[in-house]
Amino acid sequence: MKAFARLALALSALFVLATASVAEEGVHKLALQISDNDPQKMNTVLNVAANVSRLYSETGEEVDIKIVAFNAGLHMLRSDTSPVSERMKSFAQSMPNVTFEACNNTRQAMAKKEGKDIPLLDGVEVVPAGVVSLIELDEDGYTIVRP
Repeated sequence: MKAFARLALALSALFVLATASVAEEGVHKLALQISDNDPQKMNTVLNVAANVSRLYSETGEEVDIKIVAFNAGLHMLRSDTSPVSERMKSFAQSMPNVTFEACNNTRQAMAKKEGKDIPLLDGVEVVPAGVVSLIELDEDGYTIVRP
């Protein structure tokens, strides 16, 4: 029983430390995953980002939002196949706290399959691997959501 109490106390201390580090930074952190070539899901991701950004702006709080695309979700960030490209252009201009990350593993696989370079929309950052980026964002205190 004493071991259980010590474990509970240690876990509580870790939770308090983790919460304190996020509070000290004063910035909410959200990472949104898109891994499907589905316009409805892509629009949902953009809606969630816009709603969260707007809510925190209205309360005077900061939020950093990263949208990470991999697998078939990379189509969202492709300039040649994105079903949401027009919305992406206006979105990027009006939401400076939202950034977009494209998985290079997926990009290379698509390039090999299609026999051509995969063009991305302006402002998209290429990361080595989308899932690895999500892992690192989680370790950095981001909340990961797959709408």
